[in-house]
Amino acid sequence: MAKNIRRTALRCTSLVKKYSDVTAVNGLDLEVFAGECFGLLGPNGAGKTTTVEILEGLTTADSGLVELLGYQWGNGHDRELRQRIGVQLQETQLADKLTVEETVRLFRSFYTNGHPVEEVISLVSLEEKRMARVGKLSGGQKQRLAVACALVSAPDLLFLDEPTTGLDPQARLQLWGVIEKFREGGGTTLLTTHYMEEAARLCDRIAIMDHGKRIALGTPKELIASLGADQIIEFNVTGANLDERPLSNLPEVTGVRTMDGGYQLSVSLIGSTLPALLAELDRQHVKLDKLTTHQATLEDVFVSLTGRGLRDE
Repeated sequence: MAKNIRRTALRCTSLVKKYSDVTAVNGLDLEVFAGECFGLLGPNGAGKTTTVEILEGLTTADSGLVELLGYQWGNGHDRELRQRIGVQLQETQLADKLTVEETVRLFRSFYTNGHPVEEVISLVSLEEKRMARVGKLSGGQKQRLAVACALVSAPDLLFLDEPTTGLDPQARLQLWGVIEKFREGGGTTLLTTHYMEEAARLCDRIAIMDHGKRIALGTPKELIASLGADQIIEFNVTGANLDERPLSNLPEVTGVRTMDGGYQLSVSLIGSTLPALLAELDRQHVKLDKLTTHQATLEDVFVSLTGRGLRDE
């Protein structure tokens, strides 16, 4: 029986981009399969946006290979590639005086093939705002309009650069639904985000970037499993300084980190760790100020790999 071979929609190899003495992208390798939603996570300055702009053909790499849908930028196929990709930039500036319908119709005119204007407006739930001017839309409505402009060409490959940053929870959920519908229709998505719950819900696989390099790759479940822990204990103490060295020897502890003046333990069996932790604090005559526990998440993976959290700003 023939093996199921996944088709590659996007690939970059040994990608490098420097700005003066700053290396924004440092030898990056990525492969995105057709039909998947691929997440690119990283803090500000990690090189995510520069990477996406290179993949979109907006910025030229200093070195490395980029291949989209079987073609490379600059090899005589740029026009065809632009017909087959959809792009939502981190900050999309649309004409305030145009209506929603006029804006989508304008973008639709750029492409040989694509969706009917009314269909795309309906897809992003902007029917009631069809005749409203862009300048009168809310932030969430503008974001959905930007995604509509990226979808109007019926792209094979969709780039979304932090599409839900700054949106309220309801607007974010609405956009998640749009992205899920695109994937269900067989489309391929490259998504950058600052929201771990967004990546966990939408992405089939995730690459974590830091300092221009890929430092982890896998499905959300695989990345969480890489912690070797099911749960996280976070606590703060008051009074005497805590000798943290014995913490790593507590039962079922797989990792110890200090964060924001407190401590974080990765544990595989919290029922064994908690009593031992309280006994150790008592032995050191250290007073517990605060203690919380939670299931291990992608945020914990990120903290473990980079030493800092993924911020929303």
